[in-house]
Amino acid sequence: QVQLVESGGGLVQAGGSLRLSCAASGSIFSINTMGWYRQAPGKQRELVAHISSGGGTYYADSVKARFTISRDNVKNTLSLQMSSLKPEDTAVYYCAAASSDNVYWGQGTQVTVSS
Repeated sequence: QVQLVESGGGLVQAGGSLRLSCAASGSIFSINTMGWYRQAPGKQRELVAHISSGGGTYYADSVKARFTISRDNVKNTLSLQMSSLKPEDTAVYYCAAASSDNVYWGQGTQVTVSS
């Protein structure tokens, strides 16, 4: 089992920045890819960005050039630096970690961007 705990959400004005963090514990040796998803009210959960164990990254088009994902394999943490935030970035953000046979989720952290 892998436990994920997010932190860093909050309320920010449009154009501002926030940094989300995710601390992983448990069977972390089994983790390959880690990522951030988000879910806005009334919408499906969507992938924001992910990063492989080797550092390869992927970003959704909607966040490219504004968000940066990173991971520290020593501290077992995942981060998402969000800049130039827009009201449409408002959502609950979830940390996820994938092993070869399972996907683990954090409890989510709310990000609200005011216009």
